[in-house]
Amino acid sequence: MDHVIQSYEQYREEDRLTTRNAGRVEFLTSVRILNAHLPAGGKMLDCAAGTGVYAFHYAGLGFDVTALDITPRHVEFMQQKLQGSALPLRAALNDAIDLSSYSDGEFDAVLCMGPLYHLTDEADRRRCLAECLRVLKPGGMLAVGYISRFSTFPYVALIDRKLLNLNLAQNLLESGALSHTDPNCFWTDTYYHTPEGIEQEIRAVGGIVVDHAGVDWLSLFMREKVNNLTEEELAVWCEYHYRVCREKSLLGASSHGLVIAKK
Repeated sequence: MDHVIQSYEQYREEDRLTTRNAGRVEFLTSVRILNAHLPAGGKMLDCAAGTGVYAFHYAGLGFDVTALDITPRHVEFMQQKLQGSALPLRAALNDAIDLSSYSDGEFDAVLCMGPLYHLTDEADRRRCLAECLRVLKPGGMLAVGYISRFSTFPYVALIDRKLLNLNLAQNLLESGALSHTDPNCFWTDTYYHTPEGIEQEIRAVGGIVVDHAGVDWLSLFMREKVNNLTEEELAVWCEYHYRVCREKSLLGASSHGLVIAKK
């Protein structure tokens, strides 16, 4: 996990979902899906908040938010942003596979939108999901983010043609796992799910899947064109995307997916 932390320490996560349209599509779609399932208010745990884009958004809407992350720079960023703020939000350093500081059924909603990207061991992924469900109230909403196994290879291979090799493609398709020690590693220790696989892991720990969508679809592949859309054009693009984002034949084509589950 040290290599994962080092990767994020050197990357401006705070810009990913807010500065360019292609990233905004993921945020805007995710929020629209979350809003359809969230209670009117209550306590929310964002167990891998990054720099807090969702945590600050929902604290601004009145949720009492606890935002955790494993990367020190991310937590420092949130804490600095909170200085002088009256938002109901706290930020702390924490590993998402250990939520032992929190009681059973403590939260009305739990966001797990990032940890599974980097848990290459199945036992760790299940422990993370089980912990999220443990601290969730009965009937509460769990949001689980994942990266698609099927879209990853074409995306990275088109960015860097050195990665256009079948060894990488076969590894991603067969195992879904990539280590920082792999000569074809283009990021850090990562795990890529199939749409069916993520649902199976959630059900294996007792979660009830109620919604599943691809949250950016073609936006990253067409990022140059999407980034140049006007606000009015982006609204049309997002509306069309939202209307098709649950289509099962398109789920694996989205770079990022979002599953909503209940306890």
